[in-house]
This record gives sequence, C-alpha cells and structure tokens, in this order.
Amino acid sequence: MAFATAWAPQQKGLIVDGFAGPGGWSEGIRRWLGLHDVGLEWDESACDTRRAAGHLTIRVDVSCFVLDPLVGRVWGLLMSPPCTLFSEGGTRIGRLVIDFLAEGIRRLMRGEDCRQEIRDRVYPVALEAQSKRNAKRVEAKRWEPGRVEQAAREDAFISCLILEPARYLHALIAGDTTGGIPLEWVAFEQVPSVLPLWQVYAEELRAWGWSAWAGVLCAADYGVGQVRNRAVLIGSAVRKVQPPEPTHGEQGGNWDLFGGFRASWRTMADTLGWGATDRPSPTVTAGGAKSGGVEPFARGGRETLHTAQNRGAWAWKRPATTVQADARIAPPGHRDRAGGERQFGPETIRITVPEAGLLQSFPGDYPWQGSRNKQHEQAGNAVPPLLAAHVVSAASGVPFLQEALTRAA
Repeated sequence: MAFATAWAPQQKGLIVDGFAGPGGWSEGIRRWLGLHDVGLEWDESACDTRRAAGHLTIRVDVSCFVLDPLVGRVWGLLMSPPCTLFSEGGTRIGRLVIDFLAEGIRRLMRGEDCRQEIRDRVYPVALEAQSKRNAKRVEAKRWEPGRVEQAAREDAFISCLILEPARYLHALIAGDTTGGIPLEWVAFEQVPSVLPLWQVYAEELRAWGWSAWAGVLCAADYGVGQVRNRAVLIGSAVRKVQPPEPTHGEQGGNWDLFGGFRASWRTMADTLGWGATDRPSPTVTAGGAKSGGVEPFARGGRETLHTAQNRGAWAWKRPATTVQADARIAPPGHRDRAGGERQFGPETIRITVPEAGLLQSFPGDYPWQGSRNKQHEQAGNAVPPLLAAHVVSAASGVPFLQEALTRAA
C-alpha cells in the first residue's frame, strides 16, 4: 500500500522494468518524472543496490517470469537486455546472428514461442566463435572441449534475451482480454549495434497500430556528463512519438532557428566537481595503487604523481568517454586499433564507483552494493537515469517535474 500511495497522480498502472539492473530507469523516472516501476532482475548485487535505493524489485530470471498476472495491469514497459554479446567490449556474437534474432522477434510478436529453436540455431555460431577464441589462448590456459561447449550454450542463451521484449509485448498487448489497464507505451535501450533489432520491433509495433521510433541517442545531448551512444526504441499506443528534444549540444550555448536553447555539453570535470573543493583531483594513470589520495603513474620503472591538472586536460573540455564496467576512463580518440579495442595510456583517468555513478547521472550518494568490481560493473552497465527520464517522457507523455527541471539545468 505504501508503494501505491507513493505513485504520482499521472501513473495509470504498473511500469515493469525488465533487466532492471541497479536502477538506471528506476532512478531516472522517480527523480525527474515522479514515477515508480517494478524491476525484474536476476543479479544479486544489482538487486541489493535497487533495494537499498528504495526501488521495488523482484529477483527473477526475466526469461522465466510468468506474465499472466501482469496482463491488464501494466501501463508502461521498460527493457534493457544484456549487451555483452553485442558491444565492442564483448564477444560480438550477437551481431553474427542478428538475422536469426530478427526472425525470432517477428515470430514471438505473433505469439509463437520460438525461443528454444532460435537458441539452437545460434549455438553452432557461438560454438565456432568460442572455439576460435580458445585456439588463440596459450596452451596452458586453453579450455577443455566441454567448457567451450558450455560457454557457447551460455552465449546462445544470453544473445536470445533480446527476444524477451517480444514475449512481453505479445502477452501485454495481443493477450490482453481482461478489459483492464492497456499497455500504452514502451521504451527499450541497448548498445548501438542492436539498432537493427529495435527497428524490427518498431515495424511490428506499427503493424499493431502503434507509433514507434528507433534510433541512436547520445547521453551527452541530454545533460549527462559522458558521451554515451545508445540505441533506443520508443513506442506508444495513444500518441505520436518522436525522440526527446536534446537539451545540450557539443556546440551548445546558442539559440537555434526555432527559438530553443541548448546548453553546452557538460564536461567530465564539471560533472565530478573538480576544482569545486580542496579534494585532490582523480589521478590520470595507466594503472596503479592509490597513494595519498592521488595514484602514482608508473613509467620507465619510476613512480611520479600526475594529477588531472597536468594530464588528461581533455576532461576540462569534454564529457567523459563511455563509462565502462571498470575504474578506467579512456581519453577521446582511444578506439584506434582494429576491432575497436580500448586503449589505455597516459591520459587514462581512474575513477571511484560514486564518480562513475555521477558520470552516469546517478546521485553521488547512490547506495551501490556488492564487491567493488560488481559496483563498477553495475555503474558501467546502467542506463543513465537522466537520459532514461527524457526517453520515458517522450514515450509516455509525462512531463518533467518543475523542480526536477531546475535540478537538471
């Protein structure tokens, strides 16, 4: 009852957040829109973080969640399936089977539960990829065949989690004969390489008479202190949807032709408050242990101290590059190797978990739980809450709270 009475007046029913993680969507819609969701998440540390932050959470495997009790009760659906098999930093197996996945989406949206069939078709591709990776390992660290096969089956399962939104959509739209609350809007997010699959979802939603948009948004364009590009799907059954209007720009600080004003991108230094206190600046380093609040930068067998004032000057001029699942922030232009590998060098900046959260637009005191590695993983994988709020506002029609607008500015 306490949860229900905390809802803002405009919330018409449940908002279900699949693959909820530590609360990126949840924090964004609560803080800026006055909405609350129910998060479905399997990772124990992420569930602990969500609960500590006051977000309603059900620990469950999203692919096994029974949907019948939700039909006729869900107003909005949020989804951010795992990105590890599509991202530059992952195995990218998902990209190799994108046609299989597109077929699976179409069939599931028509009510045919073909998930196991698609997993079985993905498995040989995943096995070949894992076998090639294994062959590149030094002999002493090479996996046994059984372990390679198990990793391939896990890859097939994880890559097919991108099909789960289709299962939920069919149940909540086509399966709704209750006369209850109809599903009105959806908002999905993933790495840019998933855009072709979001476009398939958009086509299927339009076939049901929905308005839908799929494209890539940059978090920095919405006041987030990092350049983080994400593929986004927005859909509505009751209104025409468009991407949210950017509030910031790389060449901001000017009025546009239509009388709108865009602020300049927020720099990494501004987001983290560097220079605002006497706190030592975060160290710019290629690695090393902390020492007296500033980490040593090791080169040529010597350790010398380099603060962000004399290395990583880019941080005072630009947003951070994409926050990843570790403590390192690479400088702009770091993806110079073939295959898009990250490069870490003299201008790499090491950050704490709270700083990673700030760069994602979480509050500085967000209660991250679990080991430090798990906390960095959660912060790096989350949807930026401020971007999430803009996306949900565009999908649902719920405006930003006036107080939140002041804070966001």
